[in-house]
Amino acid sequence: MFLKYFYDDSLAQASYMVGCQATGEAAIVDPSRNIEAYIRTAEKQGFTITAALETHIHADFVSGSIELSDRTGATVYHSAEGERNGGYSFPASVNTAPVRHKDTINIGKTVFEVLHTPGHTPEHISFLLTDGANPKKPIGIFTGDFVFVGDVGRPDLLEKSVGVKDSATKGASQMFESLKQFKQLDDYLQVWPGHGAGSSCGKALGAVPTTTVGYEKQFNPALQYDDEQSFSDFLLDGQPEPPAYFKEMKELNKGVTGLLGAIEQPVEFAYSEEKIRELAQDEQALVVDTRPSSLYSQGHLAGTINIPYPDGFLEWMGWLTDYRLNVYLIAEPEVKASLAEAFYSIGIDNVRGFFSPKNVSQAKEQRTYETVPPSEIKELKREDKIRIVDVRFENEWNAERIPGAIHVMLGSLQEEAEEKIPHDKPVAVHCASGKRSAIAASILLNKGYEVKNIGGGFAKWKADSLETEKP
Repeated sequence: MFLKYFYDDSLAQASYMVGCQATGEAAIVDPSRNIEAYIRTAEKQGFTITAALETHIHADFVSGSIELSDRTGATVYHSAEGERNGGYSFPASVNTAPVRHKDTINIGKTVFEVLHTPGHTPEHISFLLTDGANPKKPIGIFTGDFVFVGDVGRPDLLEKSVGVKDSATKGASQMFESLKQFKQLDDYLQVWPGHGAGSSCGKALGAVPTTTVGYEKQFNPALQYDDEQSFSDFLLDGQPEPPAYFKEMKELNKGVTGLLGAIEQPVEFAYSEEKIRELAQDEQALVVDTRPSSLYSQGHLAGTINIPYPDGFLEWMGWLTDYRLNVYLIAEPEVKASLAEAFYSIGIDNVRGFFSPKNVSQAKEQRTYETVPPSEIKELKREDKIRIVDVRFENEWNAERIPGAIHVMLGSLQEEAEEKIPHDKPVAVHCASGKRSAIAASILLNKGYEVKNIGGGFAKWKADSLETEKP
């Protein structure tokens, strides 16, 4: 048997190739949309990819199953559990095979046994893998978003992202029962999860890529509960807000994802200050300046927002992008291919063009903003000359905050700023360290606020022993 691990750092997403060397067949578990790495590996190993195995309808990335089916003729194995046959709706051109609990899938001499493991989603399944060389006992389990290293899948996404009423508590109950099933597995079994640290599909995922059933039984906090209500309270407490784009992914991954080959490729435009300004004012366009916030703050074009690449870029693009808009980027030419690939991985297929940033700093009409130390903001606050805006997540705000601050989480700032933040005085914006608040500063500038960014964020505010409060 052949087993290979693939990992997308920008999405903290894992996928796997399982191949039978005796027959030359291979399957991909939870493939990402860019399938080139799978194709290259299959060619190198002499495999034909005959199957794509889906654990569930993903919320955080576009599945590559349809892409694989189109390119290789692979059969897409997906859950038929949960309501409405799992919720999938693949086009007739895709060869699909719905599976249920205890069904088996044979890829050459390797065998995948389907286990229905609802909780993260109602249709979620896991795959217990048996190597044909040792057919008496399985070797491990692909858990998707069911069990992670040190965590389990969050059950609240359908309610928070899609609006399915009461699905969070129902999902927590289902997860409790699914974990009973997991605890019955042999300790030696390897666990191959669908995500690592940094994913929003759980609240405390570990950074180690794989684990074992036995280790998780002993050390995973979610597996230490015998009482369902205590477990549910633990699981639902402290789950962060899901990125806005999760709702889009849930719809795309039911089976309607377009093929990459059909996407209109973005154009590299010659730099034009006038053209960028025109697009930045277009209600049907979004212009994103990907330069570091230190450069953006020193001079940028009105109407653009600043999401620095690469740190956190994809997450905040998913939060802040209206999928109906045409996207234009101010970005270095050498990263445009990586940027386009990143966008496609979360279904933003309408990236229309790139501008080089080399001339932005010489633009005739530029805007700037200051990054100032907490001590300066404290003094302005004491004199009632500034308003503090906290753009951290809800759980961060609930843990501790600056007295008198207004809370508008960054992902909601585009829609809620005007309603919650008066224009009567300048605003000082902060997050935990200063990265998110730099993005927020660009958004608030476009809405007509006079903005300062608090250098070092809440961490620096506390380090300087300035006043905080707990609710």
